[in-house]
Amino acid sequence: MTGFITLVRARRTLFSGVLVLLVVAAVAYAATIERLEIVTRNGVQVFEVEIAATNEERARGLMFRRELPEGRGMLFDFALEGPITMWMKNTHVSLDMIFIRADGTIARIAENTEPLSEAQIFSGAPVKAVLEVVAGTAKRLGIVPGDRVAHRIFKGR
Repeated sequence: MTGFITLVRARRTLFSGVLVLLVVAAVAYAATIERLEIVTRNGVQVFEVEIAATNEERARGLMFRRELPEGRGMLFDFALEGPITMWMKNTHVSLDMIFIRADGTIARIAENTEPLSEAQIFSGAPVKAVLEVVAGTAKRLGIVPGDRVAHRIFKGR
């Protein structure tokens, strides 16, 4: 009987630990998802984005992820406008990087970035944010420099 009680306690402890981890992960992801819109000649394109606003969040970005669904992305908020350099280190998914000025206009798009590359990808102009979406999205949706991004972090939203 003692062995049975020990087994039940071990299972209960394991279940509790897994449950806590799942709840923490769900809360972390749920709290960071926001709606972002890009106004193009083809209409308004809507994305659900995770926000990377701290140094730690921006440093990790989309690293180690094996997929990024269509319509999803990550918005890197650098708070102040300036030249930005990105890279694809430890990022397994090819991305389009959309560099966005403080007024919400797109300055530049780096399409089809190379996964796992440490090559630097430059903004080409002072920007406040970078939107990362799955590679091919900009071309497929007709997103081009000059289009306007609507999100709470931009002045001209």
